[in-house]
Amino acid sequence: MSETIEPGVLYIVSTPIGNLDDITLRAIKVLSGVDLVAAEDTRKTKILLDHLSISKPMLSYYSYNETRRVPELLQKLGEGKSIALVTDAGTPGISDPAFAIIKAALDHRLKVLPIPGASAVLPALVASGLPTERFVFEGFLPVKKGRKSKF
Repeated sequence: MSETIEPGVLYIVSTPIGNLDDITLRAIKVLSGVDLVAAEDTRKTKILLDHLSISKPMLSYYSYNETRRVPELLQKLGEGKSIALVTDAGTPGISDPAFAIIKAALDHRLKVLPIPGASAVLPALVASGLPTERFVFEGFLPVKKGRKSKF
């Protein structure tokens, strides 16, 4: 089955975590077919797109510019442009910027399609040896020493 890119759709595309070959075929099809890629870090996304031999216009979308970018992306979606939202690694919206544009798109009755892929949470759970029938994800552990010790 081929992925038909729909006009005016915001695709939430999961990207590899560490190994560029861990991207799904569906994600590759979407990234190849959209009009624009909105990226948390355009430099890192360019590395991924180059690895996949995909050339697409990119726009930066991160926590410090999302207030300015949301109206711009909504306008493009309203004009029928298809947009892939990606982060540095993993799924946009999971400890990454994405909430504002996803909520705004839904509030404007625009279609939002998640494209699943690599996840840090489930492999960590499976490899932990803990029971997997039930678990709660409360966010990633802090990276900085001070915050880590408070945790």
